[in-house]
Amino acid sequence: MLPWHQYLMGVLYVLAGMNHFRKPKIYERIIPPYIPAHKEMVQLSGIAEMILGFLVMNENTQTFAGWAISAMLVLFLTVHVYMLQNERAAMKLPKWALIARIPLQFGLIYWALQYV
Repeated sequence: MLPWHQYLMGVLYVLAGMNHFRKPKIYERIIPPYIPAHKEMVQLSGIAEMILGFLVMNENTQTFAGWAISAMLVLFLTVHVYMLQNERAAMKLPKWALIARIPLQFGLIYWALQYV
């Protein structure tokens, strides 16, 4: 049996991925302009989050999932930087919250690496 926090991580990623399909416009707005095909990227990242969420909750696939989630979160750092640089992408969040998201991202990477 896996630890409860590993199931928590998996469920959070599944729910986050589902949200990409519930509210795609929010995610499309925060993708930097140099990344093509915003709609498709939102769908792809949503699918990836859901799949990895399920994989991290399986003992046979948790190592792959931990590495893949970490890589995905590193890629998502571009979004956090873009949100700091672009007022429209910032979604009216206070600057301190946008800045705080960056170390939080590293905390999430650390969490994912606990399962490799």
